[in-house]
Amino acid sequence: MNVKKIMIIGAGQMGAGIAQVCAEAGYDVGLHDSNQDSLKRGHKVISQNMANQVKKGRITEQIAASSLSRITTTSDLHQAGEVDLVIEAVIENMDVKTMLFTQLDHITPAHTILASNTSSLPITELAAATNRPEQVIGMHFMNPVPVMKLVEIIRGLATSDDVYQTIEEVTKVLKKVPVEVNDFPGFVSNRVLMPMINEAIFTVYEGVATKEAVDEVMKLGMNHPMGPLTLADFIGLDTCLYIMETLHEGFGDDKYRPCPLLRKYVKAGWLGRKSGQGFYQYNN
Repeated sequence: MNVKKIMIIGAGQMGAGIAQVCAEAGYDVGLHDSNQDSLKRGHKVISQNMANQVKKGRITEQIAASSLSRITTTSDLHQAGEVDLVIEAVIENMDVKTMLFTQLDHITPAHTILASNTSSLPITELAAATNRPEQVIGMHFMNPVPVMKLVEIIRGLATSDDVYQTIEEVTKVLKKVPVEVNDFPGFVSNRVLMPMINEAIFTVYEGVATKEAVDEVMKLGMNHPMGPLTLADFIGLDTCLYIMETLHEGFGDDKYRPCPLLRKYVKAGWLGRKSGQGFYQYNN
């Protein structure tokens, strides 16, 4: 299938990043969000990112302007009636996502592929909310999208080979590296990453070391670019908690039990960089 038009649902950090790389790759892109303020912020972030690329000499002003011209913002979900591929990047909540996929199943043309940027939720369950489960697939981009090369491509039980091959090709056009992953909670990235972050939080919770010491050990001893607690703040502690709960529920194994300190911070509204306070303080 030849993908020409793509709609991104959700204009947050991930959605805006996905829209940017799709436009830079030459696709006509619709960026959707039901909130007008979110749409404006998302488009502004894309413009700023491209301006920074121009300043650094990575792209020309002409390329930046051409890419931006391919992005159309909309709060009307029915605009998805004209696209070949939808990539959903809304809140990590199964009820919200399944409701959206049911709507998209009615709105989009019969050939349209429905992809989710979910970081942990089952693709098979999302597919079951539609009448086209063979055309539902996971495209898990890494954050920040314009920088990170990996895209986990997750097959649901019914995902067809043709759909997988189309999404693999689209991923390569975006200059990303596709990696095929089966549909299990957390896939590969978060099944490995989140328990490590959770264990780092337990290490602080149990008084083994300070947050600074834990981060230094992982940076200097394991050659990680940033410590796990700094990374947790970057991801969002609420997102970390939600993924740990998904792993815990999905596998029924207490090794995925979220640390009580993580729950405490989230209940306090200490969500990391986006709230100005997490394991560290930030001047937003």
